[in-house]
Amino acid sequence: MFEPNYRISPFLLERIKEITLLVHMLNQRLVSDVVLVQMQAEARAVSTYASTSIEGNPLPLTQVKRLLKSQPKQLRDSEREVVNYNQVLTWLNADQDKVLTLDLLLKIHAGVVKELLPAHQVGRLRQEPVVVHEPRSGDVVYLPPDHGDVPQLVNDLLAFVQANHGVLDPILLAGLFHKQLVVIHPFVDGNGRTTRLATKLLLAGLGLNTFNLFSFENYYNQNVSRYFQTVGLFGNYYDLVDSLDFTPWLEYFAGGILDELLRVQKQIENNLAAPDTTLKPYHEAILAHIDANGFITDKEYARITERAKATRALDFKFLLELGVIERKGRGPGVFYQRVARS
Repeated sequence: MFEPNYRISPFLLERIKEITLLVHMLNQRLVSDVVLVQMQAEARAVSTYASTSIEGNPLPLTQVKRLLKSQPKQLRDSEREVVNYNQVLTWLNADQDKVLTLDLLLKIHAGVVKELLPAHQVGRLRQEPVVVHEPRSGDVVYLPPDHGDVPQLVNDLLAFVQANHGVLDPILLAGLFHKQLVVIHPFVDGNGRTTRLATKLLLAGLGLNTFNLFSFENYYNQNVSRYFQTVGLFGNYYDLVDSLDFTPWLEYFAGGILDELLRVQKQIENNLAAPDTTLKPYHEAILAHIDANGFITDKEYARITERAKATRALDFKFLLELGVIERKGRGPGVFYQRVARS
């Protein structure tokens, strides 16, 4: 059974209190659909960029955004990593009530490493020994548990998570899970990305209404060396496991969550004050028609407004650029629908 050693230090307790208060404050903010959709797309891109960058992916944020928008069919491995992560993140964001089971964890891993690993290593616990190297020097810094012990260690961790869901504070539960899964290193590759995605699912327990604006991976990417030094172990697992203290990691983890929530708060305030995201009555009319009928055409829009054809085109363009609607069909058959929120 997984019985983590940690204590609620004054620093950790203060961070948890601050996080709880900030979540409550953010839940009082009314964010329009327009602002929310725009910010969600940005958050997914930032999360995807940060989490893959932590693992050494060379693509800058600007290129990640272009890639996610264009979705090309032919992908290099670095691009595949980005697309895979974003697809799994979008899927998890759409249903944050999922229970973290072994099947779900393996499904997350399969999505992360799709077309990047041999089939027998995709969505499966490792069946071979691995070592962890220091990225720059290439030196071996950590020897994870033997692959024969991995299934029991993973099952014990997931049993701990399920038994303590709703009992432990979400920060503690997510933080303990995060470090322990990194310690176990259950996969041949994709451990970090899988861990961060599963951790975000557990952080949904914070009850943040604007949770899909949350990109906690971004905090780690600001200082990757500190992240690896705090979350990882150095040496042989079997020599270290009995003396492992999760407290320093939990303090760092909680500090990162608070930092990200403060960023979300500032971003919401900035977007609410931005005039370029303010809907006019004619924009609202378009969205109301779509909500009532499922779609709208320019011909239908002309019936409910007195705006000229060129101006109507600008109205659709405004909503398209905000990411609130999407264009379907071609030529005379063009119509517009809401973009699904996730």
